[in-house]
Amino acid sequence: MRLRFILGEVASGLRRNSTMALSVVLVTFVSLTFVGAAALIQIQVDQLRDDWYGQVEVSIFMCPENSFDAQCESGPVTSAQEDSIEDVLTSGSVGDLVAEDGVYYESREEVLEAIQSQDEAGAFASLTADQMGPVYRVELTNPEQFQVVADATEGLPGVESVEDQREIFTELFRFLNVATIVAAALAGVMMIAAMLLITTTIRLSAMSRRRETTIMRMVGSSRSLIQLPFMLEGAVAATFGAVLAVGGLWFSVRYLVEDWLKGSVTWVDYVSGQDVITVAPWLLLIAIGLAAIASMVTLGRYTRA
Repeated sequence: MRLRFILGEVASGLRRNSTMALSVVLVTFVSLTFVGAAALIQIQVDQLRDDWYGQVEVSIFMCPENSFDAQCESGPVTSAQEDSIEDVLTSGSVGDLVAEDGVYYESREEVLEAIQSQDEAGAFASLTADQMGPVYRVELTNPEQFQVVADATEGLPGVESVEDQREIFTELFRFLNVATIVAAALAGVMMIAAMLLITTTIRLSAMSRRRETTIMRMVGSSRSLIQLPFMLEGAVAATFGAVLAVGGLWFSVRYLVEDWLKGSVTWVDYVSGQDVITVAPWLLLIAIGLAAIASMVTLGRYTRA
């Protein structure tokens, strides 16, 4: 009987304030869409970092002939120096940081071939293999340990420079992180707007039913019984907004990312519908939390026992 009464009051309140309730649904939908988008962008950034950093190589460039680098004053790298560098990488102080079979030797001829294969203008057509320096391509078990490997190899005889390919992705990750921050900031503004709207909706509902709540107090109804219908009104409207946000994110990921973007750019591991399902419970909790906070702020004044 009590449950039926509470549900009836919730339905009645939503009908009376249908316009405001719809506003709460829409604002909550927009704000939680931004929250979900920020979470999905961060998941995508983490996936890209794990995938791409795992494939990143450390390149150890060895001295060619006629190098102007101070490291190569003694001339081009010798076979003995190459062996010494390889020993450091495979069994020396950084051997445990290098992946199994993670050291690849790229000869002068292979370096020249790689350069000329990308030289459509023919600017390097006159180069010879003798002018090139061989390169060690090194795969690390943990790409974050690049600096340790660099410190151990940069000063070795025959080494011209050591480069980390992670720098290629630095700007991309910086852009994606900025996008996450912008989405989160917009979500924060919209969540404040949603909370204010929920507060206004509950206040209007409470004011319009002051006579009913006064009668309920007079017959001995508890404060929680009086307040619960109003709290549920805000929670129901906010939950509908959260459900719409989850649905919008799922359809966006399913049809824009998985169907269209993944078919166009196949070498990226994109977020999926499963990631949206992972984020969904948090969006629902945020919606209910917004409604709960707004209710506590509002109801103490208008339903005081």
